[in-house]
Amino acid sequence: MNRTPGTRVLVLNSGSSSVKYQLLDMAGGTRLASGLVERIGDGPVADHAAALKQVADELAAQGLGLDSPELAAVGHRVVHGGIRFTEPTLITDEVVAAIEELVPLAPLHNPANITGIKVARELRPDLPQVAVFDTAFHSTLPEYAARYAIDTATADEHGVRRYGFHGTSHAYVSRATAELLGKDPSEVNVIVLHLGNGASASAVRGGTCVDTSMGLTPLEGLVMGTRSGDIDPAVIFHLARVGGLSTDEIDDLLNKRSGLLGLCGDNDMREIGRRMGEGDVTAQLAFDVYVHRLRKYVGAYTAVLGRVDAIAFTAGVGENSAAVREAALRGLTALGVEVDAVRNAVRSPSARLISADESRVAVAVVPTDEEMEIATQAYALVQA
Repeated sequence: MNRTPGTRVLVLNSGSSSVKYQLLDMAGGTRLASGLVERIGDGPVADHAAALKQVADELAAQGLGLDSPELAAVGHRVVHGGIRFTEPTLITDEVVAAIEELVPLAPLHNPANITGIKVARELRPDLPQVAVFDTAFHSTLPEYAARYAIDTATADEHGVRRYGFHGTSHAYVSRATAELLGKDPSEVNVIVLHLGNGASASAVRGGTCVDTSMGLTPLEGLVMGTRSGDIDPAVIFHLARVGGLSTDEIDDLLNKRSGLLGLCGDNDMREIGRRMGEGDVTAQLAFDVYVHRLRKYVGAYTAVLGRVDAIAFTAGVGENSAAVREAALRGLTALGVEVDAVRNAVRSPSARLISADESRVAVAVVPTDEEMEIATQAYALVQA
């Protein structure tokens, strides 16, 4: 591929009703512009074409128009790459068609991602556009970690296996954690806890992901804001047979009315913390269920990795809730994990260690930067 002369990458995250964007200059690793267009189809922004035109207009108003020769590529977040897409990929008509074939695996996300790609290609057909997949970082899972124990022929026919998500965040944070420790990623084993409204854990050995909590969909694993996480599959059959719920109703229950919201009526950890402070037992139970699941995964991934050099907290809850961090790791001194209360209480936008000096395992808070990760991967591809 011919090198492009520019050093800027526009990162687009096209959702069903919104488009997030950031413009980054890879020469200095600086963020030049960012924004969010919301309520697409429900207000003055009629569709994704209008939304991306608004993005272009906002950038042009800052002297950063899409026609700039400094723009080297557009990087697109795509949620599901299946087993086909395991690396950042230059977008062609064939690639778009392949992403469309994966819609059954991510019906809520991939269609919106595809729409953003199509509109952006129409706006700048001459510009390299790169798809960066949420699932790609987890494509290195050993087969024994990726397989579900169901009939192999049925699983293969329908693409049923563990894919994992939040991959750009886990890739960025695991690498940044190694940097914080002053080591090469190949030398470090890290458990990454990405805790936002959606939450996932990963076990990263020497820069390679060997296990992750999300599976076929983002529903599996940790307790989340509105998602149940791990659950006995027979609960679904029970709700259908005994409760009379339809498949769509159960889907809605587990994805949108469960997790913290289902347990206590709130999915904002700040509000749950406030309620706990007032003695609300329902909020306390939701918090306890949440951190119990976290602790289980930390223990499990310690066993998977054999040696853990660091545990890294990231995303909205992971970066901002000292209470969650302390409670999730409480009582793990036998695993070499000790959190320093004073360090943990410090709020800072910078990556930092919060472990006690005597802790064998470093505990870190590492702000994630998925847009920078997407831009880095896209830029490296077009400059190769």
